[in-house]
Amino acid sequence: MNLSDLKRNAYMLRGSDAKRGYMRWWHSFQGICPTTQETRTFFVEYSILNPALGTSQPILGQHPYYKRHGLKPSYLCIKAGVFPEPGDSGLQLRAYYPLTSLQVAQDPFYMQFEDCVYSENRISGSIDISDEVARHRSLMTDAGSFIWDLEVHKAVACHTGYIANAFFTAVHALESFWHGEGIRTFFRGTVILNGVTYEVAPETSYGYADKHWGRSYNQPWLQFASGHLISEKTGRELKHSALAIDGCCPKFLFFPMRRRILMQLTYTGEDFEYHFGRPLTLSRCKWKVKETNKRFIWHFKAQNRTSVVRISGSCSKKQMMPLLYESPDGKVSDIPLWEGGNATGTIELYRRIGGSLELIDRLQFENGLCAYQRS
Repeated sequence: MNLSDLKRNAYMLRGSDAKRGYMRWWHSFQGICPTTQETRTFFVEYSILNPALGTSQPILGQHPYYKRHGLKPSYLCIKAGVFPEPGDSGLQLRAYYPLTSLQVAQDPFYMQFEDCVYSENRISGSIDISDEVARHRSLMTDAGSFIWDLEVHKAVACHTGYIANAFFTAVHALESFWHGEGIRTFFRGTVILNGVTYEVAPETSYGYADKHWGRSYNQPWLQFASGHLISEKTGRELKHSALAIDGCCPKFLFFPMRRRILMQLTYTGEDFEYHFGRPLTLSRCKWKVKETNKRFIWHFKAQNRTSVVRISGSCSKKQMMPLLYESPDGKVSDIPLWEGGNATGTIELYRRIGGSLELIDRLQFENGLCAYQRS
């Protein structure tokens, strides 16, 4: 439901999880270059791996020295960049910092290392990677520069219920937990990408912000979201509305169960939820992902006691890129994680009335965040 929960969005790795765990805070948004009117979709991610193993230097899991000595990765990381457009391959920059540089306050949550700052209402920082540094494959980074300074207003949240509470986190009921504190987020500020300034305005940022944490990343990785929804009924862009879908891998007594998805559609302030974190809703979800030579195509159907939703969306591969992630055990998957920020598609939303379905609205969505990695 649309329920803010800043405790779930805060720093939370403790005990053994701090020696084998990760947290990542993701932000994506659009900016416009005032001189050329070019629009690009950017991303900034703050992440922490295995903080209890940290030293005064970042321990890089892909570095030959640390691999040879069997050391698990431990560092703070900023990942920032821009998704590709036709004729442009995009950019993925990564900078690493030691855990000793981290400053954290919990209430309200605030995190800073070097010049990189994260809070619930502001993010800022910079990355500058030279060609020489980018040649080191263990750093998993391109060359380039990225500076960001953004106000953040998280307008719609997705709270997944008991499945991500303290008990189920402690017993590792999921490989990776998710909290969507800002499935519709308004950003305001500037981004400077390789010397070019982009302005980010709330009404055109179409922003998204969430957090994942756990002992490993979900595989398959499945994510789909959009805060740019247009009503067929009125022809207008909807306010206080957003779609968010996240895949998860439940476990019982450490044995993996059937893959599930967590879904919320907030339609003009009304929440339609379809996930097993709300058992009384009796939700059922089906989905499939198709990959062609040129596109990824997603289909979702979800239903509960009161409503049904059907979603179809796609994104061109020319507007997606394989993002690189290192798991807490130091492994990097050979299977690419494709991610993009310009998915488009349709949503049909129905309400159950007696034994029939009544169409609430058909929606078009644009500027959708999409990610997929097969198992």
